[in-house]
Amino acid sequence: MASENKTPGFKAGLIHGLPIGMGYLSVSFSFGVLAISMGLSLWQAVLVSLANVTSAGQVAGIGIMSAAGGLFEMALSQIVINIRYSLMSISLSQKADSSVNRLSRFLLSFGITDEIFGVAMGSGESFGRRYFMGLMVLPIFSWVLGTFLGAVIGSVLPQFLVDSLSIGIYGMFIAIVLPVCRKDKRIAIVSAIAVAISVLFYYVKFFSFISGGFAAIISAVVAALIGAIFLPSSKKEDAANA
Repeated sequence: MASENKTPGFKAGLIHGLPIGMGYLSVSFSFGVLAISMGLSLWQAVLVSLANVTSAGQVAGIGIMSAAGGLFEMALSQIVINIRYSLMSISLSQKADSSVNRLSRFLLSFGITDEIFGVAMGSGESFGRRYFMGLMVLPIFSWVLGTFLGAVIGSVLPQFLVDSLSIGIYGMFIAIVLPVCRKDKRIAIVSAIAVAISVLFYYVKFFSFISGGFAAIISAVVAALIGAIFLPSSKKEDAANA
């Protein structure tokens, strides 16, 4: 475990978390609108964001909820989508100083997101409990606030405007994937395979017994397996794409 000396404090965490919070506000606004369009109440949408803080997991989750999916389907989808946080936690534990005890790890793990992970890993040689707490405060607050505002707006706007605004969060996912696809054709191919399989599940009547949640899981896993088997990467290519 890293040394506790010279680690940034709570105030530094707040400052570093401010840009993340500003970004989360707009994304969670779209989620709030989407949740309302799928039949959730304002407070149900807020509770989902407060308890999860994961955009992809929440979108998949409310999709399963609106389709009356089962608990097993919900659990499996969340494991597939969010398992990366377990790997992030392992990496963060190597940078945590002695102030991050066992109880702190349970509490602070709630605030691990892709952006918070990236900032914490780049914060210096180590970070302490107070810094990580400060880092997660504004992003979580903004995520919940944005959901609340989106749900409020989604409750009063005409349905055609709600439908238009609710696609904003999908635009965020596209914006994340496209730059990586341009950089690495293997990722572009795997993404295209996942889309093709998903379209197959949606339009072919033979697969109508498979719910949307399981279709998304199968599409992602099968595409990833095809990529791992037929599109292996070399160390030279990884270095070029780094």
